[in-house]
Amino acid sequence: MKKRIDQKYGIIQTDKETLARWFHILTLSRILDEKAPNYLKQAIGWSYHAPAAGHDGIQLAIGQVFEKKKDHFFPYYRDLVSNVSAGLTAEEIIYNGISKDTDVAGGGRHMSNHFAKPEWNIHNVSSATGNHTLHAVGVARALKYYKDGGVSISSQGESSVSEGYVYEAINGASREQLPVIFVFQDNGYGISVPKKDQTANRKVADNFANLKYLKIIHCNGKDVFDSMNAMDEAKEYAKSGNPVIVQANCVRIHSHSNSDRHDLYRDKYELDYVLKYDPLAKYRRMLLRYERFTEEELQEIELACKNEVKAAHKKGLAAPDPDPASIYDFVIADPVVSEKYPEGLHNYEGEPKKLIEGINETLKAEFRHNPDTFLWGQDVANKDKGGIFNVTKGMQQEFGKERIFNGPIAEDFILGTGNGMSRFHPRLRVVVEGAEFADYFWPAMEQYIELSHDYWRSKGQFSPNVIIRLASGGYIGGGLYHSQNIEGSLAAIPGIRIVYPSFADDAAGLLRTAMRSEGPTMFMEPKALYQAPQAATPVPDDFMVPFGKAKVRRQGTDLTLITYGNTTLMCDEVAQKAADEGLGSVEVIDLRSIVPLDTETIVNSVKKTSKVVVVTEDKVFGGFGGEVASQIADLAFEHLDAPIKRVGSTYTPVGFNRILERAILPNTARIYAAVEDLLKY
Repeated sequence: MKKRIDQKYGIIQTDKETLARWFHILTLSRILDEKAPNYLKQAIGWSYHAPAAGHDGIQLAIGQVFEKKKDHFFPYYRDLVSNVSAGLTAEEIIYNGISKDTDVAGGGRHMSNHFAKPEWNIHNVSSATGNHTLHAVGVARALKYYKDGGVSISSQGESSVSEGYVYEAINGASREQLPVIFVFQDNGYGISVPKKDQTANRKVADNFANLKYLKIIHCNGKDVFDSMNAMDEAKEYAKSGNPVIVQANCVRIHSHSNSDRHDLYRDKYELDYVLKYDPLAKYRRMLLRYERFTEEELQEIELACKNEVKAAHKKGLAAPDPDPASIYDFVIADPVVSEKYPEGLHNYEGEPKKLIEGINETLKAEFRHNPDTFLWGQDVANKDKGGIFNVTKGMQQEFGKERIFNGPIAEDFILGTGNGMSRFHPRLRVVVEGAEFADYFWPAMEQYIELSHDYWRSKGQFSPNVIIRLASGGYIGGGLYHSQNIEGSLAAIPGIRIVYPSFADDAAGLLRTAMRSEGPTMFMEPKALYQAPQAATPVPDDFMVPFGKAKVRRQGTDLTLITYGNTTLMCDEVAQKAADEGLGSVEVIDLRSIVPLDTETIVNSVKKTSKVVVVTEDKVFGGFGGEVASQIADLAFEHLDAPIKRVGSTYTPVGFNRILERAILPNTARIYAAVEDLLKY
């Protein structure tokens, strides 16, 4: 490890051109930092601004060690200097600050002060502070697998380290020995909350002191040379294949943001103290003290920076605003479309396969098709076991431990690193078993939200190509956390496709489409049907089912049953019984895809039958069936001859005792009663 150099040695030995460049970066950044609040005062923009002043040393160093298009940088909302140091221009900073369409981070779609340049691997990150640590770990996993040579850099304030997902990220990076640099910019406050209310350790990095393979480096983040030493040492260590934390001691000169008043919780002594330790002022004094620059030379650089910002300001005001009509662009990437199976139908008459076989064989086929496909989750790679239901059985044996591996019991980590790994290259596909049961998925919801708007907020520059598999639904006597349905809650979040097959061929076809398409897909698997003979069908080797295309399982003229998942088979049974008993001709529509929803097929059926029962395993109140009913009322009201009926679970949790489960979940008797009642209306 090379020797750390002190301030005096550093400023004397560093060439003048480099010292001038650093002073230019620091000065330009400070002018932008101080100008930002004026835009808000003039109602031009920059309604969120977190000042970087006081963090200048460490942020300069972060940007200087970052190699564009080789390393990956995940900045946080205070990283203005880091981004300028990494190469962003004054215009690009202002475009972001005042939310212009020309903003390279995402065209004004994300909050101001969230700087990014995806083209260079400066990633567009969340406002959920620290959550990008998981993405940094995920992309580091790809850097290691592909032996790329780059490192992943994650930057954050010290208070965000209190988030559980930050621990998951650092623990995971240590366990997997990944090339990640975690930078903690410690200014002593989380908005108004002092550090002592966040952690018992004075240095939050010490909370991770005993993690194997992890190196911790402390530095003075106010000092340019100590920060450069620390980041150089950190990068060298990370490139050797291990994670490192850089804890940088900083000061926050101004309020947390323009919506905060720090004079309400900081006394005059402290406010004077932080001004005294201004990193830019200190660096400027050193340049003069050691006679590397004259006052006139520094003033010349300062004037050039002022003129640079003036020119950038003019360009910013003249730049176009986002077009309101563009809000529907980049919600989710366009999927692949099969020429052979455009409707998701086939006439293949081979040997029927169970639903679990359809999924397992399709996974294997797609892993052969695309060698840049990976799968992980809980229990998915233990000898001959492949998940709690053995859906992934045999995959690690065929594709190896680097492509198929177990994740920790940390659903946020499983999904967040999937998002991160897919950032390495658009060809990557990541399949995660998001939780062993859908009911356990809730800890990953924060990362699910990230997946949902990454593509939109980056204005199409990054699409997380992640397929989330979840064993869903009840009818197994599982009770709480093993039998709930969550798709109704998930459907309210735009940006992620949600599919829910009922038969083996549709499971295979939807999975293949998901794995060949860009964009995230939630793949719900009705676990009660994994081994069910009724759900077994022939499955063509290359079968694909398009998203948003329902299947008419049974033609009818008197009433329409709309359903998906476990209740599809029940609806087919009810339709047959209605026909056998002369009650009426019932049409059965299997949605297959919840998001997007095939409203065309639904409306066409309503026009024909004029009566509808929506059947879901989910709860009637607040469940997805309510959305289906609303769409019908909106688009086909004039074709209805009776009220829309809904059948689903009771508005209760699902009980464990089979007696309770039967009382809660829908069944053929309840569906038949609704059909009978409506046909007689």
